Amino acid sequence: MNRASQGSRQAILGVGVDMVENDRMRSAIQRWGAALLSRLFTPAEISYCEKQAAPWRHYAGRFALKEAVAKAFGTGIGANIRWKDIEVFRKPSGAPGIRLHANASAHARRHRIREVLVSLAHTRHYALAQAVIIRDMAQDE
Repeated sequence: MNRASQGSRQAILGVGVDMVENDRMRSAIQRWGAALLSRLFTPAEISYCEKQAAPWRHYAGRFALKEAVAKAFGTGIGANIRWKDIEVFRKPSGAPGIRLHANASAHARRHRIREVLVSLAHTRHYALAQAVIIRDMAQDE
């Protein structure tokens, strides 16, 4: 989603933050394996994470970012937005970005979402993510 053109009115629809312990993600992957990964992540996300030296840290970051986006939408993950409706990717700059699919994409259109700004930080022990959702305002708002 692109930044709004000059002169249009915008508002923050929501802000979401999430933090994941890397070791909890590693334990979950060890316990549930491919079944867990295919439930939570798109094939592209799995491919990216599996190429990394510590894949569980990258899975933790993507999990946290999906949660943060769902919180910013005000829905959380569930019947309205599913895990793979939010896809995390790496922009050419190295910054994280998201693509919305299926229910998340429809929800964004309904609510006139202009842009979803995201940030992701990793430490040895934690992944922290933040999302800010910007929407276009209707003329009468």
